[in-house]
Amino acid sequence: MAVRRRSTSTSAGAPAGTTAAGRATALLDAVRLRLAEAGAVPTATEVTAALRSERPPLGGDDLLDTVSTLRSELVGAGPLDTLLSAPDVTDVLVNGPNEVWVDRGGGLSRESSVGFPDAEAVRHLAYRLATAAGRRLDDARPWVDARLPDGTRLHAVLPPIVSDCTHLSLRVSRQQPFTLGELVKSGAMPPAGAELLGGIVRARLSLMISGGTGTGKTTLLAALLGLVGRQERIVIAEDSAELRPAHPHVVRLQGRPPNQEGLGELTLRDLVRQALRMRPDRLVVGEVRGAEVTELLAALNTGHEGGCSTVHANTAADVPVRLEALGSMAGLDRFALHSQLRAALDVVIHLVRDQRTGRRRVAELHTLVGDHVGLAGTVPAVTFGPDGSVTEGPGWERLAQRCAERGVVLERGRR
Repeated sequence: MAVRRRSTSTSAGAPAGTTAAGRATALLDAVRLRLAEAGAVPTATEVTAALRSERPPLGGDDLLDTVSTLRSELVGAGPLDTLLSAPDVTDVLVNGPNEVWVDRGGGLSRESSVGFPDAEAVRHLAYRLATAAGRRLDDARPWVDARLPDGTRLHAVLPPIVSDCTHLSLRVSRQQPFTLGELVKSGAMPPAGAELLGGIVRARLSLMISGGTGTGKTTLLAALLGLVGRQERIVIAEDSAELRPAHPHVVRLQGRPPNQEGLGELTLRDLVRQALRMRPDRLVVGEVRGAEVTELLAALNTGHEGGCSTVHANTAADVPVRLEALGSMAGLDRFALHSQLRAALDVVIHLVRDQRTGRRRVAELHTLVGDHVGLAGTVPAVTFGPDGSVTEGPGWERLAQRCAERGVVLERGRR
């Protein structure tokens, strides 16, 4: 069916009184329509050709800037592109047309140089990003949690779930994962801490990384997976693909929400079951959030050594209680879960974030113990101070023994 082309007003022939924003919107609509009519992919060349056909009074650098802006609006993140491409930006949050917040590693600060024309522009961007991620976002399902093609994590919520305006949360994915050496340089841990964590990975101990939101759990897990032997096969199960370890043999499984008919959902629990059939040398669950904890603990109790995961918890000591709550979602008896937990998990690595400086760091390592009634608990093996000090705790001997049993000798820290 032929497409009837509407007339457009660009900056070359816009009626008097038209605002700059209106002219820009009209130009964008005109270029989008020409690309759609031609069935062209919005590359720089195609956008330039479509733009020239509209004959705006542009030339030289102005034309290049306009092409870049139009491509950003068509296939990028619009006005947020400059922030997402900055090397020091970790998070970009949009609360409204003129409320953009940025984290550059030192906590959130308001970005006054970036904004949107109105709330509808924010909503439109949320729709487009969700589509690019292959996810649904509309009034029937007013939120989305997905991974964009470049690795950026997207979370968007539409009104009326949030008031006034669509809210966007974008977490930038580093193209190259951090190494332990880089984390040491950033102050995330002392050199002795990196050596200790490297020994735990070589010993194939099962570990769980705990901490609050934004403490760097995924970053540390990716760095540790980069230390896994090159001959080992890593199978990762995640709700949305985040982990990108620097390793030659990684298999990634990603969950999927249900479609409009409520069908086709793939839960993390489904993924863990499939991962166990894919001959993993290291089974990794990106984040334990629910009933999948039962499959993970069962796997770690049946010969799958060196498994890893992350979990939200306030302290390392809270991890058994947190896992107990998650296990109850699957109907797992309290004592059964604690029994499996003591046998399956070797180490809890806890991360914190300094609220004043925004610095993320490894705070402590705990080992698992059982109490007199059979419930699992944790005891500190090593504590890392903000000044880089390393202090051994009552769990040190158990940690050192577990590693020695697998041929890895841990260097003693400073008391």
